[in-house]
Amino acid sequence: MALLDVKDLVVHYGKINALKGVSLRLEQGDFVALIGANGAGKTTLLCAISGVVHATSGTVSFRGKSIFNHASEAIVRSGISHVPEGRKIFSELSVEENLYAGAYIISDKARVKDLLERSYQLFPRLAERRKKEGGTLSGGEQQMLAIARGLMSDPDILFLDEPSLGIAPILVDKIFEFIVQINAMGKTILMIEQNANLALQVARYGYVMETGKITHEAACAELREDDAIRRAYLGVTGATT
Repeated sequence: MALLDVKDLVVHYGKINALKGVSLRLEQGDFVALIGANGAGKTTLLCAISGVVHATSGTVSFRGKSIFNHASEAIVRSGISHVPEGRKIFSELSVEENLYAGAYIISDKARVKDLLERSYQLFPRLAERRKKEGGTLSGGEQQMLAIARGLMSDPDILFLDEPSLGIAPILVDKIFEFIVQINAMGKTILMIEQNANLALQVARYGYVMETGKITHEAACAELREDDAIRRAYLGVTGATT
């Protein structure tokens, strides 16, 4: 049984058909990349799974139980955490207050403290700036905070939407080192990423979306060698030799 099983998911924005029957599966411990052009429906897919967007039809099952069109809070409580595009941190709250906000579903104070310390061990820079307002952090630090806040609910699956967006190139590799480390901790990851080269290097399996549909899926090593994928997303103009 898959950890997350999405079948034939359809989403409309008014008369616009944003998702046209999308299906994907994640197993426990997977690291899956979702790539595609802007407007392909990638963010809509994550939002529909996590209850931010209402789906028209299809099924979404987590650990064998339906979470289709459940409320976002219920989906977080079930074990899915969504780190949105643009980070969406609370700029006027301190780093530590942002992290505590991520643990709002957990009533056990000792467990919350343990999760906070885990966040600081994973992201030492946040520990250094724990009392600083979120809005004073650099883009890379804010992304670290957004990811750490997403982990504070201790999810089984972490959704990451464009983790490299708006981050200085020198910090992108560092952010991805953290993401790989989080996966190694046992967290299942579904990641949207504009940098397809990097996404297909760090993830193990990939899906390609075009105009609301999944058009390709394979192990990332296979996708990196696919001529059509290389030309469309990896900046390679010629055929492989």
